Amino acid sequence: MFGPLEFILAGVLVGFCVGITGVGGGSLMTPILISLFRIEPHIAIGTDLLYAAISKFCGSFVHAKKLNIVWPIVIWLAVGSIPASFATHWVLDNYLSQSSSYKAVLTTVLGFMLTLTGLSIIFRNRIENFFNKFRKADEIDDMSADLERINFQAKQKRIMIIIMGVVLGVFVTLSSVGAGAFGIMALVLMFPNLPMIRIIGSDVVHAVLLTFVAGMGHMSSGNVDFVLLGWLLCGSIPAIVIGTLISSRMPEKIIRKILGITLFALGVNFMINPVKGKPAPQPETAAVSIVSENVKS
Repeated sequence: MFGPLEFILAGVLVGFCVGITGVGGGSLMTPILISLFRIEPHIAIGTDLLYAAISKFCGSFVHAKKLNIVWPIVIWLAVGSIPASFATHWVLDNYLSQSSSYKAVLTTVLGFMLTLTGLSIIFRNRIENFFNKFRKADEIDDMSADLERINFQAKQKRIMIIIMGVVLGVFVTLSSVGAGAFGIMALVLMFPNLPMIRIIGSDVVHAVLLTFVAGMGHMSSGNVDFVLLGWLLCGSIPAIVIGTLISSRMPEKIIRKILGITLFALGVNFMINPVKGKPAPQPETAAVSIVSENVKS
């Protein structure tokens, strides 16, 4: 049986890795909770969504203070992702939660997202070089001077941004993974003239909104363990600060490779061997069982 110490240490491990590499906590925390601590997939995902929202909240303040957030992009992303998250949760609650395939669906989607995340970490340099081909030399550095230009670009591409938000809303609600890495990749392609720091800042703020909404949805279904959440935060928040402070002294590339390979392997395992739940007993069957037991007694 696992206790507070083990959960705090898990938070320390994930927070430390996030501080050093910047890899999203959801990519690490959910598979740890499911594979190591044997937490039910829906509980792990629901708890991790609120964990991600709280842990990213502080980072969003830093980006806001440094004016790294492009609010029109955040708003259009939320227009797509928030309703998509509600709709996905409604489908889970009304059609899948009582199904024997509920856990299998969650872990299969989780495995798919972990596999993509692992590949994106392993081949990060090649992916960045590919994205650099789309970036322009005339990056927008003065946000106040070019605010109208940015707003115009966001308005022109609002349909694409909303569609991207819908995709993120569905997959993040199902797996708690994807709000960071995949959002950044898509934004780089859509806004090649924006500096990377502004894309990251916008993505972090949207991730806070999306993970909070998705986490609240899971909470309404009883899929959040608040005691577990508290212990994870106790370990991870100080570790994120420490990892960030010493990141320049650590072998980031080696750690990223190890994380990428680990996430890829976990993702493939979840897809090949999804967690399967036992089907809920039918009322008639349950009644027959009760009558049978009474007769025997």
